[in-house]
Amino acid sequence: MIKVGIVGGTGYTGVELLRLLSRHHDVTIQAVTSRKEAGMKVSEMFPSLRGFVDVAFSTPEEADLKSCDVVFFATPHGVAMAQAPELLAAGVKVIDLAADFRLKDPAEFQKWYAMEHTCPDLLAEAVYGLAEVNRDAIAGARLIGMAGCYPTSVQLGLLPLLENGKALIETQTLIADCKSGVSGAGRKAEVGTLFAEAGDNFKAYGVKGHRHLPEIMQGLSAIHGAPVALTFVPHLTPLIRGIHSTLYARIRPEGRETDFQKLFEERYAGEPFVDVMPAGSTPETRSVRGSNMVRIAVHRPGNGDLLVILVVEDNLVKGASGQAVQVMNLMFGLPERQGLDVVPLLP
Repeated sequence: MIKVGIVGGTGYTGVELLRLLSRHHDVTIQAVTSRKEAGMKVSEMFPSLRGFVDVAFSTPEEADLKSCDVVFFATPHGVAMAQAPELLAAGVKVIDLAADFRLKDPAEFQKWYAMEHTCPDLLAEAVYGLAEVNRDAIAGARLIGMAGCYPTSVQLGLLPLLENGKALIETQTLIADCKSGVSGAGRKAEVGTLFAEAGDNFKAYGVKGHRHLPEIMQGLSAIHGAPVALTFVPHLTPLIRGIHSTLYARIRPEGRETDFQKLFEERYAGEPFVDVMPAGSTPETRSVRGSNMVRIAVHRPGNGDLLVILVVEDNLVKGASGQAVQVMNLMFGLPERQGLDVVPLLP
């Protein structure tokens, strides 16, 4: 059995990890930390876990994290990099759901997250946690910086068009028009995510620059093997869960004869958590709610030179905790679907 620790178990990504790992046949949850709630039963805070998770929150000092096989950090940015070196030295694998190990350039991290990186030496070793791109590297890794929710949808939506230096689309004029539910802001009290503020409303944010942009650019450039340029505009929608990304790419003359539906179907044919929808489909966020599935639809309006890619995912599952469990499975040589074969919720 894999002994698992979760640092920061009181947020939305923490409770999603608990939900998924509690039904994982190869996992035992050894420790869940929270300074504020230490001593409280996890199932007391989250009644949905009654009968499934029988542990209490403990402080990070009291939790025996060094005896775990893997520790997930479902914490604010900056926490994992403070604790990861000591855990790695003890032979514990680390999976960070925040941004501490996503960006390879510590100066970029400081620019976007307003804090200095405390262990930049580990950035070169950290593997980016997007299984569909880095599966082999993840399998041999001991430190993972998980992909963000928006970056997951954008990169998977554009991957077949850019992979291995393909020249099918213009790479300097890409557009990502993305929408997310309010759970993406985390489980905290904020005026902008109050029901009376976010309900019956729709707005863009981060238009001047969003911290997921450098992550997306880094990922797409690595996929393509050359720099790309992208305009990224996120929006807040009156949903609890879900991301819907509409991606626009101009087709180059060399790509005009390409069967893009076939290209996507063939690229993702062996992927357990990417579903390329039939031609003409318009996937809905509720079709992936509670699941680790990404659904993608490829459109070429009027058979013209503009490609429109629609991508939906659950921001808390494939965009965060589910993808982290998928990565853990790869790190320990388990079937990738283990603990994640969940049918989406409807309605």
